[in-house]
Amino acid sequence: MPGMIKKEDIEKVRATADLYDIVSATVTLKPSGTGTYVGLCPFHDEKTPSFSVRPALGVWHCFGCGLGGDVFGYVEHQENIDFRDAVELLADKYHIELHYDKADNVPAHTGSKRARLLEANEAAQEFFVSQLMTKEALAARKLLDGRNFSQADCQRFGCGYAPQGWDNLVRYLAGKGFTQQEMLDAGLARQGQRGVYDYFRGRVTWPIRDSTGRTLGFGARKLYEDDTINAKYINTPDTQLYRKTQVLYGIDLAKSAIVKKRQAVIVEGYTDVMAMHLAGIDTAVATCGTAFGAEHAKIIRRLIADDSLGAVQLVGPLKVEGQALSSRVVFTFDGDAAGQKAAIHAFGLDAAFSTQAFVAVAEDNLDPCDLRIKRGNEAVRALIANARPLYDFVIDSAIDRFDTTYATGQMGAVKAVAPLIAQIRDRSLLDLYSRKAVRRIGVDLDIMQREVAYQRRKLNMRDEDAYAPKRRFQNNAGPSAEPAYAERGANPYANPA
Repeated sequence: MPGMIKKEDIEKVRATADLYDIVSATVTLKPSGTGTYVGLCPFHDEKTPSFSVRPALGVWHCFGCGLGGDVFGYVEHQENIDFRDAVELLADKYHIELHYDKADNVPAHTGSKRARLLEANEAAQEFFVSQLMTKEALAARKLLDGRNFSQADCQRFGCGYAPQGWDNLVRYLAGKGFTQQEMLDAGLARQGQRGVYDYFRGRVTWPIRDSTGRTLGFGARKLYEDDTINAKYINTPDTQLYRKTQVLYGIDLAKSAIVKKRQAVIVEGYTDVMAMHLAGIDTAVATCGTAFGAEHAKIIRRLIADDSLGAVQLVGPLKVEGQALSSRVVFTFDGDAAGQKAAIHAFGLDAAFSTQAFVAVAEDNLDPCDLRIKRGNEAVRALIANARPLYDFVIDSAIDRFDTTYATGQMGAVKAVAPLIAQIRDRSLLDLYSRKAVRRIGVDLDIMQREVAYQRRKLNMRDEDAYAPKRRFQNNAGPSAEPAYAERGANPYANPA
């Protein structure tokens, strides 16, 4: 381990690092007074911006959770690393050579562990891309060509090929100076009884990058029947860089469009992201081997957040200047049982996010990639333009299962829909959707209200009001935002209208 980093080098990094650029890579910042920008805090979940950045002074502070500091402190918290690693990471980013004291007699700068893992992933990406045009990769090229992806398209999205064999990538990375431990730590290799071997073998690959374009890991699709891993798709295992619950494939390509349009499209696969972007839907991203969850929602919300009305929490689809579609997050679920289950899962996200959630289902339940193949780019664009609100999609899907021309069918629909309406956290929407449901089913409102109230007690649902104005007050931790209402757990149907 080298000795201490020279103080003059630390100050050089501090002076060079652009705090605004570093923070805005993951947080949408908006001007708030001279030299100050605000956004949603990346370190705790909030719906009203309390995170302040002052680039000229090189400082940031969150009035919600109390965290703050300089550019090094931000990187420490963002990357979950210590001060030394933060300095080295920023030095690598801005190409600044660091010098160390001679205390440990190791003057050379070897780079931080995180930086080395990033370098290993970039080297692996170069290797995979170089293999795609080889004779062995014919099956990979056929698969991509069969999905209407040209060679230029594959280059744009970084498609590659992990060759069959035991240690092709391991030997390549070793030749680049990476240790076996670094390969293991990056999730590029595994330890076997006969030594270290490639994690990805005989598969098409896609680089999974962060919003700044750094490669954090990979996704890979099965090509050969004799593949010892049965799963059609595999991803990099969780590493210091890669957490499947915190990454979105395509975020590096879609980030600027998401911020500008305040829209995001969530698809289920790598080829779906490619198809969407090639069809002109440049806000598409995909989860990587896991369902869309709370951490993913935080990433998207920080990019599409709008605080233009100050203390009033803006939720629901909003008009966006210059855009035909309102602000929204569109999920391209299938219309089958699995897709409906995934849509119901999205109900569990926070109220403010869910009010902006829409669902797009293609005819014949085609995924976006197959839709583009069979019906062209215009059909993909129409799919997104005709998306329906999440709540409507789930509730209508449940009602459609019953023949409501009969009393027994009506009651069955009530029993099926009430638990769904009960999961809507926002109290202000409960009555609205109860009324919409009973109009379709053909029963009295009080029947639905009683059933929904029973289900909320059964589910121990917490009341929220996503549309409630916020007010600021002072406490020991500084300014904070709280809903204007004070009561919690109140029954929204205690006094039905």
